[in-house]
Amino acid sequence: MPVLNGLGLNAAVSNSKTATTGLANNFDTFLTLLTEQLKNQDPLSPLDSTQFVDQLVQFSGVEQQISQNKNLESLINVNAVNSATSAVGFIGKEVDVLDTTAPLANGNAKWSYSTKTDAASVTILVKDANGKVVFKADGNTATGKHTFNWDGRDNVGTLLGDGNYDLEVSALDNDGNLVPTAVTTTRVITGADFSGTEPALLVGNDRIAFANILAVRDRTTSAI
Repeated sequence: MPVLNGLGLNAAVSNSKTATTGLANNFDTFLTLLTEQLKNQDPLSPLDSTQFVDQLVQFSGVEQQISQNKNLESLINVNAVNSATSAVGFIGKEVDVLDTTAPLANGNAKWSYSTKTDAASVTILVKDANGKVVFKADGNTATGKHTFNWDGRDNVGTLLGDGNYDLEVSALDNDGNLVPTAVTTTRVITGADFSGTEPALLVGNDRIAFANILAVRDRTTSAI
Protein backbone atom coordinates (compact mmCIF):
# COMPACT_ATOMS: atom_id res chain seq x y z
CA MET A 1 0.00 0.00 0.00
CA PRO A 2 1.39 3.45 -0.89
CA VAL A 3 2.91 5.32 2.03
CA LEU A 4 2.60 9.06 2.62
CA ASN A 5 4.74 10.44 5.41
CA GLY A 6 3.98 14.13 6.06
CA LEU A 7 5.52 14.77 9.47
CA GLY A 8 7.83 17.47 8.16
CA LEU A 9 5.88 18.80 5.18
CA ASN A 10 5.16 22.16 6.83
CA ALA A 11 8.53 22.64 8.55
CA ALA A 12 9.63 25.43 6.23
CA VAL A 13 6.23 27.11 6.51
CA SER A 14 6.41 26.92 10.31
CA ASN A 15 9.86 28.53 10.30
CA SER A 16 8.57 31.34 8.12
CA LYS A 17 5.62 31.95 10.46
CA THR A 18 7.97 32.07 13.45
CA ALA A 19 10.20 34.60 11.72
CA THR A 20 7.21 36.73 10.72
CA THR A 21 5.82 36.66 14.26
CA GLY A 22 9.15 37.78 15.68
CA LEU A 23 9.41 40.59 13.15
CA ALA A 24 5.86 41.70 13.88
CA ASN A 25 6.58 41.79 17.62
CA ASN A 26 9.64 43.95 16.99
CA PHE A 27 7.50 46.18 14.79
CA ASP A 28 4.93 46.65 17.56
CA THR A 29 7.68 47.37 20.08
CA PHE A 30 9.22 49.95 17.73
CA LEU A 31 5.85 51.62 17.24
CA THR A 32 5.23 51.75 21.00
CA LEU A 33 8.63 53.28 21.69
CA LEU A 34 8.19 55.86 18.93
CA THR A 35 4.77 56.85 20.23
CA GLU A 36 6.05 57.21 23.79
CA GLN A 37 8.98 59.26 22.54
CA LEU A 38 6.64 61.67 20.79
CA LYS A 39 4.34 61.92 23.83
CA ASN A 40 7.12 62.56 26.30
CA GLN A 41 9.52 64.76 24.35
CA ASP A 42 10.70 67.99 25.99
CA PRO A 43 8.65 70.94 24.59
CA LEU A 44 11.72 73.17 24.95
CA SER A 45 13.86 70.67 23.05
CA PRO A 46 11.63 68.77 20.62
CA LEU A 47 12.77 65.76 18.64
CA ASP A 48 15.08 66.71 15.82
CA SER A 49 13.21 66.50 12.51
CA THR A 50 16.04 64.54 10.86
CA GLN A 51 15.93 61.92 13.61
CA PHE A 52 12.17 61.76 13.34
CA VAL A 53 12.34 61.16 9.57
CA ASP A 54 15.00 58.47 10.08
CA GLN A 55 12.76 56.70 12.56
CA LEU A 56 9.81 56.89 10.19
CA VAL A 57 11.97 55.36 7.45
CA GLN A 58 12.90 52.55 9.82
CA PHE A 59 9.23 52.16 10.68
CA SER A 60 8.34 51.87 6.98
CA GLY A 61 11.19 49.41 6.37
CA VAL A 62 10.03 47.05 9.10
CA GLU A 63 6.48 47.24 7.77
CA GLN A 64 7.70 46.26 4.30
CA GLN A 65 9.69 43.36 5.73
CA ILE A 66 6.56 42.00 7.41
CA SER A 67 4.69 42.23 4.11
CA GLN A 68 7.52 40.48 2.26
CA ASN A 69 7.58 37.70 4.86
CA LYS A 70 3.87 37.14 4.39
CA ASN A 71 4.35 36.90 0.62
CA LEU A 72 7.26 34.51 1.14
CA GLU A 73 5.10 32.39 3.42
CA SER A 74 2.49 32.12 0.68
CA LEU A 75 5.13 31.07 -1.84
CA ILE A 76 6.48 28.43 0.57
CA ASN A 77 2.97 27.05 1.02
CA VAL A 78 2.50 26.80 -2.74
CA ASN A 79 5.91 25.17 -3.18
CA ALA A 80 5.19 22.65 -0.41
CA VAL A 81 1.91 21.65 -2.05
CA ASN A 82 3.56 21.35 -5.47
CA SER A 83 6.38 19.22 -4.03
CA ALA A 84 3.90 16.93 -2.31
CA THR A 85 1.83 16.57 -5.46
CA SER A 86 4.94 15.81 -7.52
CA ALA A 87 6.17 13.18 -5.06
CA VAL A 88 2.80 11.43 -4.82
CA GLY A 89 2.70 11.25 -8.63
CA PHE A 90 5.73 8.94 -8.55
CA ILE A 91 3.97 6.23 -6.51
CA GLY A 92 3.65 3.06 -8.56
CA LYS A 93 6.17 4.28 -11.14
CA GLU A 94 9.36 2.47 -12.10
CA VAL A 95 12.50 4.58 -11.67
CA ASP A 96 16.19 4.26 -12.45
CA VAL A 97 18.13 5.32 -9.37
CA LEU A 98 21.78 6.25 -8.99
CA ASP A 99 22.39 3.70 -6.22
CA THR A 100 24.62 0.68 -5.62
CA THR A 101 22.10 -1.15 -3.41
CA ALA A 102 19.55 -3.58 -4.84
CA PRO A 103 17.35 -6.21 -3.21
CA LEU A 104 17.88 -9.92 -3.77
CA ALA A 105 14.49 -11.62 -3.94
CA ASN A 106 13.61 -15.08 -5.23
CA GLY A 107 17.15 -15.61 -6.45
CA ASN A 108 17.38 -12.45 -8.52
CA ALA A 109 19.04 -9.06 -8.09
CA LYS A 110 19.62 -6.61 -10.92
CA TRP A 111 21.90 -3.62 -11.44
CA SER A 112 23.12 -1.56 -14.36
CA TYR A 113 26.60 -0.13 -14.62
CA SER A 114 28.41 2.05 -17.12
CA THR A 115 31.95 3.20 -17.85
CA LYS A 116 32.86 6.62 -19.18
CA THR A 117 35.36 5.19 -21.66
CA ASP A 118 36.51 1.77 -22.83
CA ALA A 119 38.38 -0.12 -20.11
CA ALA A 120 41.09 -2.77 -20.17
CA SER A 121 39.43 -4.60 -17.26
CA VAL A 122 36.24 -4.33 -15.22
CA THR A 123 35.82 -6.07 -11.86
CA ILE A 124 32.39 -6.60 -10.31
CA LEU A 125 32.01 -7.24 -6.58
CA VAL A 126 28.75 -8.05 -4.79
CA LYS A 127 28.80 -7.26 -1.08
CA ASP A 128 26.36 -8.17 1.68
CA ALA A 129 24.95 -5.79 4.29
CA ASN A 130 28.15 -6.17 6.37
CA GLY A 131 30.40 -5.19 3.48
CA LYS A 132 31.65 -8.72 2.91
CA VAL A 133 32.39 -9.68 -0.71
CA VAL A 134 30.10 -12.61 -1.57
CA PHE A 135 30.53 -12.73 -5.34
CA LYS A 136 33.17 -11.60 -7.83
CA ALA A 137 33.06 -11.49 -11.62
CA ASP A 138 34.50 -9.74 -14.66
CA GLY A 139 32.39 -7.06 -16.31
CA ASN A 140 31.93 -5.68 -19.81
CA THR A 141 34.82 -3.38 -20.76
CA ALA A 142 33.05 -1.45 -23.53
CA THR A 143 31.87 2.13 -23.05
CA GLY A 144 28.20 2.47 -22.22
CA LYS A 145 25.51 0.95 -20.04
CA HIS A 146 25.47 -2.76 -19.16
CA THR A 147 23.07 -4.91 -17.14
CA PHE A 148 24.26 -7.23 -14.40
CA ASN A 149 21.87 -9.94 -13.18
CA TRP A 150 22.87 -11.92 -10.10
CA ASP A 151 21.22 -15.19 -9.14
CA GLY A 152 22.06 -14.82 -5.45
CA ARG A 153 24.77 -17.48 -5.42
CA ASP A 154 28.32 -16.93 -4.23
CA ASN A 155 31.38 -18.07 -6.18
CA VAL A 156 31.09 -21.64 -4.85
CA GLY A 157 27.41 -21.91 -5.77
CA THR A 158 25.81 -21.39 -2.35
CA LEU A 159 22.45 -19.63 -2.54
CA LEU A 160 22.44 -16.61 -0.22
CA GLY A 161 19.50 -15.19 1.68
CA ASP A 162 17.19 -12.47 0.42
CA GLY A 163 18.02 -8.90 1.40
CA ASN A 164 19.89 -5.85 0.19
CA TYR A 165 23.25 -6.25 -1.53
CA ASP A 166 25.71 -3.67 -2.88
CA LEU A 167 27.43 -3.72 -6.24
CA GLU A 168 30.93 -2.31 -6.58
CA VAL A 169 32.36 -1.81 -10.07
CA SER A 170 36.05 -1.02 -10.64
CA ALA A 171 37.39 -0.29 -14.12
CA LEU A 172 41.00 0.21 -15.21
CA ASP A 173 42.47 1.46 -18.47
CA ASN A 174 45.56 0.05 -20.21
CA ASP A 175 47.81 2.16 -17.99
CA GLY A 176 46.19 0.94 -14.77
CA ASN A 177 44.32 4.17 -14.17
CA LEU A 178 40.77 4.13 -12.83
CA VAL A 179 38.01 4.67 -15.36
CA PRO A 180 34.92 6.52 -13.99
CA THR A 181 31.94 4.23 -13.46
CA ALA A 182 28.34 4.59 -12.35
CA VAL A 183 25.94 2.02 -10.87
CA THR A 184 22.16 2.26 -11.02
CA THR A 185 19.21 0.15 -9.94
CA THR A 186 15.61 -0.02 -11.11
CA ARG A 187 12.99 0.22 -8.38
CA VAL A 188 9.22 0.67 -8.04
CA ILE A 189 8.16 3.60 -5.87
CA THR A 190 5.83 2.58 -3.03
CA GLY A 191 5.43 5.86 -1.13
CA ALA A 192 6.47 9.44 -0.48
CA ASP A 193 8.24 10.88 2.57
CA PHE A 194 8.01 14.52 3.65
CA SER A 195 9.72 14.18 7.05
CA GLY A 196 13.05 15.66 5.92
CA THR A 197 14.00 19.09 4.66
CA GLU A 198 13.17 17.93 1.13
CA PRO A 199 10.53 15.46 -0.09
CA ALA A 200 11.83 12.00 -0.95
CA LEU A 201 10.43 8.80 -2.42
CA LEU A 202 10.14 5.44 -0.70
CA VAL A 203 10.80 1.92 -1.84
CA GLY A 204 9.69 -0.08 1.17
CA ASN A 205 11.70 1.47 4.00
CA ASP A 206 14.41 2.81 1.67
CA ARG A 207 14.39 6.59 1.18
CA ILE A 208 15.35 7.86 -2.30
CA ALA A 209 16.29 11.48 -2.96
CA PHE A 210 14.92 13.11 -6.10
CA ALA A 211 18.49 14.09 -7.05
CA ASN A 212 19.39 10.39 -7.46
CA ILE A 213 16.56 9.61 -9.89
CA LEU A 214 17.77 9.34 -13.47
CA ALA A 215 14.58 8.23 -15.23
CA VAL A 216 10.92 7.48 -14.48
CA ARG A 217 8.35 5.48 -16.45
CA ASP A 218 5.19 3.45 -16.09
CA ARG A 219 5.80 0.10 -14.46
CA THR A 220 6.55 -2.56 -17.06
CA THR A 221 8.44 -5.19 -15.04
CA SER A 222 8.38 -6.80 -11.60
CA ALA A 223 11.31 -4.66 -10.34
CA ILE A 224 11.17 -3.76 -6.62
